[in-house]
Amino acid sequence: MKTTIARKTAYIGAGAGLVLFALFGLLPGSLLGGAAGINIAGWLFGLPLDPGLLSRMIVLASMLVGILVAGIVIVTASSTVGWLFGKVLESGTHAKEAGAEKNLSKAEERR
Repeated sequence: MKTTIARKTAYIGAGAGLVLFALFGLLPGSLLGGAAGINIAGWLFGLPLDPGLLSRMIVLASMLVGILVAGIVIVTASSTVGWLFGKVLESGTHAKEAGAEKNLSKAEERR
């Protein structure tokens, strides 16, 4: 399997994204998902909510969806940034190699 700089930096970005998600994504994801779940349960059962099992399940499911969406967004964004950084590094490496080849070909022409 061909391993490129862009692939390695994308993996590094994904790892950093998981750390960022653990630090900054879990609480807001569950908070926003829970608020959405309370609104959905309120539309279905009316507010204030009764402490029934079905309304709690709706709120729990929406909290899990909020956490999942936050994780997907943060990890995807950070791995994309890592991949782009790797592509920039690869283009710089290829430019240096092309410049070195040009210099070698010019030196051979002079002989």
